[in-house]
Amino acid sequence: MKRVFVRLCAVVAVVAAVTTGCAEETSRPGPGSGSGSGARPAAGPGPELTEAEKLRISDAHEVLIKRCMNRAGFSYWTGPRLSLAESRTPGYVSDDLAWARTHGYGSRIQGKVDRARQANPNGTYRARLSAERRRAYDQALDGGSEATVLTARLPDGRGSIRKRLGGCSLEAEKTLYGAPEAWFRADKAAGNLQPLYVPRILRDERFTAALASWAACMKRSGFPYPDPTAAREAAGRAGDFATEVRTAVAEAECARTTGLASVARERQTHYLNALRPEYGETLDTHRRLQRQALERAARITGPRV
Repeated sequence: MKRVFVRLCAVVAVVAAVTTGCAEETSRPGPGSGSGSGARPAAGPGPELTEAEKLRISDAHEVLIKRCMNRAGFSYWTGPRLSLAESRTPGYVSDDLAWARTHGYGSRIQGKVDRARQANPNGTYRARLSAERRRAYDQALDGGSEATVLTARLPDGRGSIRKRLGGCSLEAEKTLYGAPEAWFRADKAAGNLQPLYVPRILRDERFTAALASWAACMKRSGFPYPDPTAAREAAGRAGDFATEVRTAVAEAECARTTGLASVARERQTHYLNALRPEYGETLDTHRRLQRQALERAARITGPRV
């Protein structure tokens, strides 16, 4: 079941950002339900944000938290920023040859991220505080135990996601989005539509035909894998960056010659837009608040390069 879910998450990442993993703190009515972050329908108020624009919002969020924590009398370090190229997400299948030749599937980038997370100075700083100051730090950062708990229902009644929000985290979201509660509900609804449309993509004749062509191309290149997920998992097990690069380059070349990436994007958009009659208002709210956050973020921090 876990492998199937990972593959579903990968399919919806064809044009989506990096995400952050496919799940959050979720309460579900039964086994087998899926959740995660994914791409949104193209229709709505304004175009879909680029990866660079989304990164600018997240960077501004960190800057706002740092400023707030400093005002509260605490030190706070924003996370190290990857370059724009390093922050790129390959998605379900990549057809970017240049990126594949340089980064493979991004294992070295992920290693860089993991090392930065382990060396996060905020954790070390907090651990060195007295018990009283740690409680004050937590209160300032996210409201501590008194923080408001937000709840967002998942689409189609599949459960709910909860999030504690208070302190500087709340202040940062208010500054960017204006209405943190509305943003949380819209963001979780927009990001958890996969179970409603991914099965349709997997059964779609155009998608399955393109995937079969891609697999045949990969086999001719010496990589007999049925789909991109299997190719990446095999490259990861090899533990050799040269093998990773060769596999990623073959994936990209076959994605170009067979058109798998473009077919997957088109089919994703088709099935996502079919959900607009029921979820269009929520999706439009998500896009509107996201665009508002970008405008405000532009006054706080510059773009990544």
